[in-house]
Amino acid sequence: MENKTGIMATYGSIFLNIFLFAIKLWAGLVSSSVAIIADAWHTLSDSISSVAVLIGLKISAKPADEEHPYGHGRAEVIASIVVGMLLAIIGFSFLKESILKLRSQSEVEYGTLAIVVTIISLVVKEFMAQYSIIIGKRTKSKSMVADGWHHRSDAISSFVILIGIFIGQYYWWIDGVLGILVSLLLFYTTYSIMKDNISHLLGEGIDDDLREDIIKLAHEVAEFEIYPHHFLVHQYGNHTEMTLHIRLPADYTIHNAHEIATNYEILIKERTNIQATVHIDSLQKEKAKQ
Repeated sequence: MENKTGIMATYGSIFLNIFLFAIKLWAGLVSSSVAIIADAWHTLSDSISSVAVLIGLKISAKPADEEHPYGHGRAEVIASIVVGMLLAIIGFSFLKESILKLRSQSEVEYGTLAIVVTIISLVVKEFMAQYSIIIGKRTKSKSMVADGWHHRSDAISSFVILIGIFIGQYYWWIDGVLGILVSLLLFYTTYSIMKDNISHLLGEGIDDDLREDIIKLAHEVAEFEIYPHHFLVHQYGNHTEMTLHIRLPADYTIHNAHEIATNYEILIKERTNIQATVHIDSLQKEKAKQ
């Protein structure tokens, strides 16, 4: 159900971005503004990124199989990286066009159409950003959150361009400078998206709060200290796998040790929705090493 909500939101995003691209390109051509024209293509790139997100969501919804026993959740991470790469490409194009605009020293005459279209773009893109981020956090979809920030970067660029429209009549270079500023915003957004998702793809350490929660649960499966340690966490979209070690007395029977480990795994699954695998160390052996 949550995945279906994300897919529907992405379809809506594609439709709105194509609509905004059309009216912004129209306004940019009428006013001969490189900033508005480039921003229109930036908006169209949102549709391309939304398609990438859509593909990621559909693939991640597939159940685990023999070739992918942990599911297909990391498809969303790959989709987010694609979004980041698209942003970088658009940002570079935006920067190049803006520099050429400054070198030509050509003025831009903005009209009422440019103002109205830019305001519409600002409002719609900020709404899309908030909606995508909220849905993404609710469904734990990194690609949707990344797409939301992509929308927000477009809303910010529209806001910057709107300011430029009102002061552009006084400075011939304002259109080119606005293009450079927006390209820098795109590069920053690219950095944020790529940093988080590449780190997630490479693997991250266990969160301190989660570690404490897992350790506290240990007290519910044994009347003595079992020393949970050596945590390893692997995330696959909405599915998370964890391995950890516990220490049990060396004279414990295999049956009793297995019972404690199994109960611990079940409790972790019930309380945190994490699939855990518990490895048993000999308490006597561990003490001997210390």
